[in-house]
Amino acid sequence: MTGSDRVPAADATLRVLRYLSHTGPVPAAELARALDLPRSTTYHLLAVLAGHGFVVHLPDERRYGLGVSAFELGSAYSRQAPLARAARAPLARLVDHVGQSAHLAVLHGREVVYVVEERAAGRPPLVTDVGVRLPAHLTASGRAILAGLPSAQVRALFPDRAAFVDRTGVGPTRLSELRAVLTEVRRRGWAREDGDVTPGLASVAAAVHDHTGFPVAGLAVTFAQDDVDQAGVDRLASAALRAADDLTRRLGPRS
Repeated sequence: MTGSDRVPAADATLRVLRYLSHTGPVPAAELARALDLPRSTTYHLLAVLAGHGFVVHLPDERRYGLGVSAFELGSAYSRQAPLARAARAPLARLVDHVGQSAHLAVLHGREVVYVVEERAAGRPPLVTDVGVRLPAHLTASGRAILAGLPSAQVRALFPDRAAFVDRTGVGPTRLSELRAVLTEVRRRGWAREDGDVTPGLASVAAAVHDHTGFPVAGLAVTFAQDDVDQAGVDRLASAALRAADDLTRRLGPRS
């Protein structure tokens, strides 16, 4: 008898979460069929997981997807020392190359948490000290991560207007506006914010991916808006993309 045979509920719960992590939102019937579970068991597991925030029910689509707690658990792993250690060298090289401050953030619910900051010499202090949390929809690093998530998961994170925190009067205030921002991020390949977090400061960011292609972090460069023209912004974005690709490779080969 295996360990999973002795604890069938735990085994089934983990299989449900793993399946949703690979497929995105699906109907309960598909989960039951794919995992060879009784429908009653599947609905019971989904109800318990939803109660703890690990699963979210999307009634309009009659589907279930991963909830905020699942993202928090995943990002908690991402915030551990291996990611920070792997990021320090690429960030240091990036700062030396562009002469601007850079930082790395991971998603935690609707916020990003900063895990590494490399400040360029002579540049002003930023609000992105290690451990600081900021609204993900306002930051370039958060937008870079959110753009790589399924749209249903973004909707689960931002279900209504109350989820949209305002800092400077700039930035999306409803889901349709955020989706338009994320569509532009995917089209361009990198994210940007202009004074959404701090007046006078702007950032560009690129997503860092794990071996499955999931966006585990956002790598950003922050600069004074008045000091950098559009050509300069494009150069900073290209440098951030190269640094993010470097860190992605350090995290392991894609499966």
